[in-house]
Amino acid sequence: MAIEILMPALSPTMEEGTVAKWLVKAGDKVKSGQILAEIETDKATMEFEAVDEGVIGKILVAAGTAGVKVNAPIAVLLEDGESADAAPAPVKAAAAPVVAAVAAAVATVAPTAVKVEGARVFASPLARRLAAEKGLDLGKVAGSGPHGRIVKADVDGAKAVVPTAAAAAPAQVAAPSKGAMPTGMSAETVMKIYADREYTEVALDGMRRTIAARLTEAKQTIPHFYLRREVRLDALMAFREQLNKGLEVRGVKLSVNDFIIKACAIALQAVPNANAVWAGDRILKLKPSDVAVAVAIEGGLFTPVLRDADKKSLSVLSAEMKDLAGRAKARKLAPHEYQGGSFAISNLGMMGVENFDAVINPPHGAILAVGAGIKKPVVLKDGTVGVATVMSMTLSVDHRVIDGALGAEFLKVVVEQLENPIAMLA
Repeated sequence: MAIEILMPALSPTMEEGTVAKWLVKAGDKVKSGQILAEIETDKATMEFEAVDEGVIGKILVAAGTAGVKVNAPIAVLLEDGESADAAPAPVKAAAAPVVAAVAAAVATVAPTAVKVEGARVFASPLARRLAAEKGLDLGKVAGSGPHGRIVKADVDGAKAVVPTAAAAAPAQVAAPSKGAMPTGMSAETVMKIYADREYTEVALDGMRRTIAARLTEAKQTIPHFYLRREVRLDALMAFREQLNKGLEVRGVKLSVNDFIIKACAIALQAVPNANAVWAGDRILKLKPSDVAVAVAIEGGLFTPVLRDADKKSLSVLSAEMKDLAGRAKARKLAPHEYQGGSFAISNLGMMGVENFDAVINPPHGAILAVGAGIKKPVVLKDGTVGVATVMSMTLSVDHRVIDGALGAEFLKVVVEQLENPIAMLA
């Protein structure tokens, strides 16, 4: 029986993708684990593997088609000897929005893994044969395979299910909430405003759409508050110069940002209640210091995560950060390398920005905005006036996760570490 190959969810946040390249064609025999296509997400291009064995009956979505919703059919897999005539017709690239709209409408009515009366049941060929032998209705079986597909283990452990009145009732689409958040001006409204001015229209790619959605979510749903501190960098700059001279033979050169990463990782251990994320109806307190660092790339940014940063030396953190940043700019990061962490750092000081407020990247509890080190007149310990290199830092905090005093305690530890950098080697 023909099996629809669906657009995969290659990361937890993926909602749609682009079929960048097909590596098979109609008529090709494929095995489980064989790479079928290259799929572009909002962050990277990833390989998509076959789950079942069979013959490619039809390609439904052409290479280069963008905006294909997760779980929308993109190809058809046939069993040996099965005809392709019964397979659905291919979808041209221009029709992708229609496919996406249909998939979205179906997803609105019922989740992927839930069987709705009359809906197609997704199951492996072996599971279908076993179910037929047992006289089992696959519509009553919950699938544990990819995207809710029913596999052999599901059929082996399946029991008859008596439908309840609630289950038999038709699915209802929820009415839009009267308190829905505003989405801003429509494209048509904005274009009318600038109808008499010359402009170039720039289409949004997947990354920019995701950034727009997540930042809107962050500012609308996260109660931000801000804590500001200044840190004197003179001791750190002198210590860094001394370390870099010793590390020169190893080809290692530490940046100020490496010290900031380490200081924040130590602070997350020193103030464990600040090492937390918001999880909808609860707070998750993390044990490791997993620090995300914003990396600007063309058209957007990544936040690769340095895991267990408190346990790593400055030279190891430096090498790991260079590797992650390089692969981020080439869009070669895997999802697990840019997802997670409880805390993030955004450093615009290297671009000359003196201070700024960063937007929290959900579900993180906080993000540290780092400005440039500027020479300023300061009052020294002996009461005289002198000159010091001063750096401004602003901690954006999710008030649902971290209260003011706790955030201040965390920021205090960060400052102490940066002003006494030798302690980071202990």
